[in-house]
Amino acid sequence: MLSLHGKIVAITGASGGIGEATARLLAQRGAAVVLSARRNERIDAIAQDIREQGGRAATCVVDVTKAEDLRRLVSTAIDRFGRIDVLVNNAGIAPISPLADLDTEGWSAMIDVNLRGTLNGIAAALPAFREQGSGHLVSIVSVAGLTVSPSMAVYAATKNAVRTVHEGLRRESTDGVVRTTAISPGYIRTDLADSMADPHVREQTRKNMDAMGIPPAAVARAVAFAIEQPADVEIGEINVRPTVQA
Repeated sequence: MLSLHGKIVAITGASGGIGEATARLLAQRGAAVVLSARRNERIDAIAQDIREQGGRAATCVVDVTKAEDLRRLVSTAIDRFGRIDVLVNNAGIAPISPLADLDTEGWSAMIDVNLRGTLNGIAAALPAFREQGSGHLVSIVSVAGLTVSPSMAVYAATKNAVRTVHEGLRRESTDGVVRTTAISPGYIRTDLADSMADPHVREQTRKNMDAMGIPPAAVARAVAFAIEQPADVEIGEINVRPTVQA
């Protein structure tokens, strides 16, 4: 039977939404989790709750735009639990707006968090994976990159860039040491809309989430499925949408 017992998993953006749901589910299934985010009070509270329920959890304050923070996250996992088996790159923002709005600050922020943050995670985790002889990189991307909607061009571009990086890493890792999985959520009930600067886009996104969004646990189950596979099986990409989403 497939199991997560003994897996050591570090998760970025774990203070809420998909990251929190993933940490809780993996811990329930036997993994040790290291929660990271910029808000230390929130991840500390979640980790304490996990421990009170019999799970293993640690925390690390991380800003994914800072390479040294990701290195510290990997070091925390190794120092606390002896190794790092999986890095879940979940942190992301979506200050989306039409290109004509010329929100260059929002564009730069999405590039820094969504793309550069993932690259910082890869740079931090790969040496540890190689030294151990195994490791798994899971990144939360988006179905927005599969069908680009108005106002989402730059956001979709950052997510598709992560897809491209994943495929490149997969092609470079056919020695069986590193596995990669890209998971693309559709409408999930999270606070992602809070990062959207355009009030009309933000309100419409919230309405869509309320109308059709599914719980973050749906994505967490996809993460668990991918990482519980035996070492010779790689789940390359999973799309997780509400059944009513076009």
